[in-house]
Amino acid sequence: MNIKQFIQESVTLKQSLLLNEDYLRAVEQAVTAITQAFADDKKVFFCGNGGSAADCQHLSAEFSGRFKLDRKPLYAEALHVNTSYLTAVANDYSFADIYSRMVEACGRCGDVLVAISTSGNSENILRAVKQAKTQGMTTIAFTGRDGGKLKSLADINILIPHSDTARIQECHIMTGHIICQEVETNLFGN
Repeated sequence: MNIKQFIQESVTLKQSLLLNEDYLRAVEQAVTAITQAFADDKKVFFCGNGGSAADCQHLSAEFSGRFKLDRKPLYAEALHVNTSYLTAVANDYSFADIYSRMVEACGRCGDVLVAISTSGNSENILRAVKQAKTQGMTTIAFTGRDGGKLKSLADINILIPHSDTARIQECHIMTGHIICQEVETNLFGN
């Protein structure tokens, strides 16, 4: 078994993020953008595939429910939770359109779209970000590896510079928790 090796890989990657100025700056920018959106009574939407979709649900629940503080709910939503919509659009149009159509329907200028893709190349995520930008939404990408196409497309790119999907996703959820806590503190105090 490689239990210690897996833990060490995760620890080493997270320690490298402490020294990664691009990562730290992007997280601060994401905190500022999401704080401002909620302060302006705007919404935050999340999209991702597979494990990243699960992270979307997790993080949107931290905002719409609560993270650490007992406070009013914030409008955050994972765009994949309506399975009837998802399967209809995937069947009638294309799986590549599932998020962009929902962004077009729900997104408004000043809202935020958080797009999670470990490769940065998922077509449905790229289309969602392109659609969000045409609507005046702020786009935040959580990526891995080299950031893929999403890196240059999003307004803010939080890149985890690693090739292993599991390690990337571990850092994505850690980053999401950091953002949730900082936004909650900014809006509601300690």
